[in-house]
Amino acid sequence: MNIDGDGQTQPFDIAVIGGGINGCAIARDAAGRGLSVLLLEQGDLASATSSASSKLIHGGIRYLEHYDLKLVRESLKERDVILNIAPHICRPMRFIFPHNPKMRPMWLIRLGLFLYDHLGGHEFRHSRRIPDFRDDPAGRLLKPEFTRAFEYADCWTDDSRLVILTARDAADRGARILARTRCTHAASTDGVWSLDAEEVSTGQKHSFMARQLVNATGPWASAFLSRTLEADFVNPVRASTRNVKGSHLIVRKWFDHDHAYVLQNPDERIVFVLPFEDDYVLIGTTDVDYEGDPGRVQMSNEERRYLLDCVNDYFNREIPESDIIGSVAGVRPLYKDGSSKPQETSRGSVLRYSTTRDGAGLLNVFGGKLTTHRKLAESALHEIERHTDRMPPPWTSGSPLPGGDFKPSQRSRLIAEYVPRFPFVPEDVLQRWFRSYGLEIEQILDGAGDDTALGHHFGAGLFEIEVRWMVDNEWARTSDDVLWRRSKLGLRADEIDLPALEEWLEKYATGHQDEQLATG
Repeated sequence: MNIDGDGQTQPFDIAVIGGGINGCAIARDAAGRGLSVLLLEQGDLASATSSASSKLIHGGIRYLEHYDLKLVRESLKERDVILNIAPHICRPMRFIFPHNPKMRPMWLIRLGLFLYDHLGGHEFRHSRRIPDFRDDPAGRLLKPEFTRAFEYADCWTDDSRLVILTARDAADRGARILARTRCTHAASTDGVWSLDAEEVSTGQKHSFMARQLVNATGPWASAFLSRTLEADFVNPVRASTRNVKGSHLIVRKWFDHDHAYVLQNPDERIVFVLPFEDDYVLIGTTDVDYEGDPGRVQMSNEERRYLLDCVNDYFNREIPESDIIGSVAGVRPLYKDGSSKPQETSRGSVLRYSTTRDGAGLLNVFGGKLTTHRKLAESALHEIERHTDRMPPPWTSGSPLPGGDFKPSQRSRLIAEYVPRFPFVPEDVLQRWFRSYGLEIEQILDGAGDDTALGHHFGAGLFEIEVRWMVDNEWARTSDDVLWRRSKLGLRADEIDLPALEEWLEKYATGHQDEQLATG
């Protein structure tokens, strides 16, 4: 419940259930419009689907084949927006699309890239070209039969940090963000939702009230509607998601350039080969219908073989088992549109609003993709506005996320300026920090004059001062939070003193409340 200055209990305007990218984006947008907002997430923020993506901010070139021009156009325009509001965690990336004469003809690829180039905004206009593979380093890595290719540009991002920073901005604007707090029951009385919640780690119970409820639970949407919600709706909505597993392999990088590859498979799917965290490559993704627990999803041996076979069909060097670092898998909650194959199911979002007989509102969020999360939030607030009072206008397209208040073209200059200003921070650490925190480096190092301020070094460039920032400002509590979702240093786990990190977290985080940034 929201306690006002007179001590009277007031319902939140909106309660959002789900701390993935869509839930956090809706919370951010609503809080920025002056609404009181509560967000409940049963695990860590971005602990499921939103940290298991291909980490691309893109239009989705393959969606053109399904004539989903509206989604591609919207995604490409959003690509420009996200690059400009989060230039520290989002950057352009060049993609090599080898022509496979056994699959799509050259004219079709050329037409698709022409449309892709002209459907989007201005940041990437005229980005396509046809490289000469005889002299191109990217071409020499492929088998001799691949002599022609296309090249175009899209964007890469750190997906889990995008979620964290979106939640940060929501909290800075007054939203109350409660991670590791599960909504166990929701019922409506006299037009207001009564919510029961439980802290996952301690079992402590909480009660809240809200005028509007948003179901942004992703692959848990069906469970939330059937097990958690107790209400009599005028226009009931059934869960309409098709849960599809997508898996990626992480391998050691075997090339020395920073371009990505788009590989065509005989099943008409495409597989990305993406430079990842300097020394690694992310290969994916798969599309497999999934009916198990979304919190326990893992890559199967069949998926592993599928991705390896695809890469080995194109490159002149097979990936040895010793180069495989691990895998990541997640469940995409796609809107069930009747498609026969998972890869043909639309990545678009669908919003369904229901009203209880006593007047409480519920907005269900189905589908969606990482790229369009901000636009989805705008649409969600518009849908709620249709059933409630008029709201302030949309605002998020021109407002940077924390640390991102600079132009993308200033990125290299700013990094170069930080190096002499903070000579006691290793340069590779400073560069990684800028890719994670942007201008907030100055807050992290506020008052620091030498390397003693960095505190204990846990290994792999992870210092106590950074972990403290994650706990104080980013809801980090466990080593997985620190090493995989706030950073990707888990890839270098063999260099990190994990027992020391976990002992430090146990001591420092004890008694540290998840609602530290805002109390409503």
